Amino acid sequence: MPQAHLSTVCNAAAERNKAPILDVLQRVLPRTGTVLEIASGTGQHAVYFARELPELIWQPTDTNARSLAWIESLVDASALDNVRMPLRLDVREQPWPVERADAVLCINMIHIAPWAATQALFRGLGSVLGAARPLVLYGPFRRDARHTAPSNEAFDADLKARNPEWGVRDLDEVAAEAAKHGLVLEEDVEMPANNLTVVLRRG
Repeated sequence: MPQAHLSTVCNAAAERNKAPILDVLQRVLPRTGTVLEIASGTGQHAVYFARELPELIWQPTDTNARSLAWIESLVDASALDNVRMPLRLDVREQPWPVERADAVLCINMIHIAPWAATQALFRGLGSVLGAARPLVLYGPFRRDARHTAPSNEAFDADLKARNPEWGVRDLDEVAAEAAKHGLVLEEDVEMPANNLTVVLRRG
């Protein structure tokens, strides 16, 4: 998919899902502190959430140089004092360039990355996320090894055609892997377009 078209699709998706995700974040995030966003993409979520939750500090990250430049321009244009300039962060590279976070947010990453990236995400949180602090994931998931909608099944097939290591993850498998690193599944919330917002919390 051409990069310009991909940016347009991502922008539209971020606009559609930002308000429903915010509804969950308002309930589960701490009132103050730093939220580390993994794989921030266009940066739209970071700026939107920072504006809507001004008592929290937002730290966007990504691995892609073009995405980082785009995020930086959005942050600069926002004139918000509670969203930081983006950092390059690859979950597979330890240590992460962040020493501490009071919450971690990861939107639409684990299905567009190898399973090893999900494992690295949970492993990396061990040195960053404090006790009783949340990790919030958003995206499509399978339940009991079954897709929740035909559209998700088609999306899964498309992902695997592009890269056999990608794919819609099973929620039970994600929760089991998270548990190895002290993260407990707290809730999963049905979202538009057959997605879930999944809240895990460090014990």
